[in-house]
Amino acid sequence: MPIVKITKKGQITIPIEIRKKLGTNIIEIEEENGKVIIKPVKNLAGALKKYAKKKETLDKILEQEEGAFQNAVKEKYSNR
Repeated sequence: MPIVKITKKGQITIPIEIRKKLGTNIIEIEEENGKVIIKPVKNLAGALKKYAKKKETLDKILEQEEGAFQNAVKEKYSNR
């Protein structure tokens, strides 16, 4: 088991053998019960998946945008 040093900037170097086995240059790091767990991420979308909100259709997003625009116009010009 390789031992690596953490730099003053919090950086580590993962040994080449391990990087090759992971097959990616994007990783996810978790702390669990005092242990650091490094998991490979095959694509960036996978790394961000847990932060993504539920999917909405483009039509729904455009509908919400149009509604917000109409409300802003009404609010601005209703007192004239």
